[in-house]
Amino acid sequence: MLAEIFAPQSVAVVGASPDPSRLGHAVLRNLIEHGYAGPIFPIHPKAREVLGRRAYGSVLAVPDAVELAVVAVPARQVLHVVDECGQKGVKGLVVISAGFKEVGGEGREVERQLLAKVRAYGMRMLGPNSLGVIDTHSRLNASFAAIMPDAGNIALMSQSGAICTAILDWSKSRGVGFSHFVSLGNKTDIDEVVLLRAWGNNPRSKVVLAYLEDINDGPAFIAAAREVTRTTPVVAIKSGTTAAGSLAASHHTGSLAGSEQAYEAAFAQSGIIRAHTVSELFDLAMLFAYQPLIKGNRVAILTNSGGMGIIAADAVERSGLAMASLSQATIERLQRALPPSGSAYNPIDLLGDARHDLYGLGVEAALADPNVDGLIVVLTPQAQTELVETAEIIATLAARSDKPVVASFMGGYSIGPALAALNRNAIPSYTFPERAVQSLASMYDYVERSRRPPPNYRHVPVNLKEVRHVLTQVRASGRVELSEGEVRLVLAAYGLRIPESRLARSPDEAAHLGMQLGFPIVMKIASHDILLKSAIGAVRVGVADDEAARDSFELIDYRARKYWPGARINGVYVQEMVRPGRDLQISMSRDPQFGPLIATALCGIYVEVLKDITFGLAPLSEQDVYDQIRALRAFPLLRGADGGPFADVAAIEDVILRVSQLASELPEIVELEINPLVVHRQGEGAVVLDARIILQ
Repeated sequence: MLAEIFAPQSVAVVGASPDPSRLGHAVLRNLIEHGYAGPIFPIHPKAREVLGRRAYGSVLAVPDAVELAVVAVPARQVLHVVDECGQKGVKGLVVISAGFKEVGGEGREVERQLLAKVRAYGMRMLGPNSLGVIDTHSRLNASFAAIMPDAGNIALMSQSGAICTAILDWSKSRGVGFSHFVSLGNKTDIDEVVLLRAWGNNPRSKVVLAYLEDINDGPAFIAAAREVTRTTPVVAIKSGTTAAGSLAASHHTGSLAGSEQAYEAAFAQSGIIRAHTVSELFDLAMLFAYQPLIKGNRVAILTNSGGMGIIAADAVERSGLAMASLSQATIERLQRALPPSGSAYNPIDLLGDARHDLYGLGVEAALADPNVDGLIVVLTPQAQTELVETAEIIATLAARSDKPVVASFMGGYSIGPALAALNRNAIPSYTFPERAVQSLASMYDYVERSRRPPPNYRHVPVNLKEVRHVLTQVRASGRVELSEGEVRLVLAAYGLRIPESRLARSPDEAAHLGMQLGFPIVMKIASHDILLKSAIGAVRVGVADDEAARDSFELIDYRARKYWPGARINGVYVQEMVRPGRDLQISMSRDPQFGPLIATALCGIYVEVLKDITFGLAPLSEQDVYDQIRALRAFPLLRGADGGPFADVAAIEDVILRVSQLASELPEIVELEINPLVVHRQGEGAVVLDARIILQ
């Protein structure tokens, strides 16, 4: 897929200047020097020859077919060049030129015209504002990067060309190789979704890395990532998550950033591993590219430092991994070999004078233990430590195992040759053991997610025609917020349980309805115009008898007319009183890039002070909702951690799934808030006590 970009039969460089300071010159030099085997055609209006290759005044003047054109000319010339490429039958474009939507104004309009031309000619385009593309298999370096990466099994896409070059430099220092290397630029045509689909199930790419400032099509991204991550790990770092970062991203590539919560939910639901720092991105790249996937969460630690072993063990427990319980056979084998002061238990302490042969015995014993799924080797340099020999024996034994092995060779001055040996033999090494632990934990999380069955999306039958009729009437009346009665109609259509409610038009009718429902009751004003009922005292809770119902009707009606003159008043709602339970808040807003974002929280200090809120993007699967609820820090309270009864968690899940379906089917609803959802004991359900719905 995308062979016209990654493995073209021929390449033209439009703007291939004889001047070495020009980008087009650098692109041409990279194509020639790094071994691309197909025909290369420099395009320059005046030069007859560039870097020993015959130059042509236009791509139309090239006598042979051109499959890929790399465009490095001023932005104002790009549209003309694209017309010529389209007439020539060029299939792929890499537009290096900048000065499009990232500069705003006219640049944004020119970029729109550029995309229209590309689509009209049936071409695929990378860029504009791109560093270029590298494919190590076809030896294509159609970029102005200073370094050609080694061949490897990491595919990288990045919206930042500068981050591309920094990663290239790092990869050379660590011996890390790449299969594909793409600078996305402004992502006008080829974007992250296109590349994910192109690289999914590609045997040349064991892991996909992504640096993203925004995402063009949120729902398509989630769908593509869900499919790809079932077989190929995807590690992404998303910048622009703060106000300052979002502003910088918009200036950089013209990005429109969505909310941080939406991105966090999108990555979690699609199986993408999120790296929060560039160092974490590198850590995970090394692990997934060079080590087998971990099969379980049981980890052994091997060290020559008791203190570092304890620190590593603490990190394991915090990460969600587990310290492996070594088998009796392994313990006895280690006890026979270790000094009396060493420890044959996990963490395995070889003591400070351990030489490479003792490290080798420890590695071999740990990897042979059926109770161990992964191994972390921690080394601190001592006078007796054989650094390079130890690195070599770790690599030799790791190569014979199907379990991941990572190292933490601590220090700096003396360990350089040992680190080089580890890198050469594809053993990830981390400056500190906590980073090694976190990387293994991320790998285990990925493995667990990839084992899950395909997502199941529950659907309930709904009379959408009836619901849309309600929404149409609201708009026809000039309103965007639904009245309480209208909200009840919408929620009831989706099967949400709401308190029984009847409309009273007189004090005596209120008393009569109260006796029918059973006291105590709740009473509130019925008016499309009055939305903040509690603020004007137009709500009464715990009305105890018929006399109190008559008094409450008169008081509510009086306050509504006094504090909201001119409001259309239909009467007073008389509602059943819902017994207490756990109060939750479930809300929906629409993210500009991902669509309906559903938030869940316990009411009160949990949401207002502790900000204990979890998010998911609709449509939500049953597994998504299961994860979302259990990600709440206060979730143990729903399981009686404070001595209270178990709450009906299944009912909460059911409500969230119905809200997800509502949000997906009714895009005209931009905000919805259920507050509170009263959740009763396990098996007794949940009731929507109050809700708001706002239209676009």
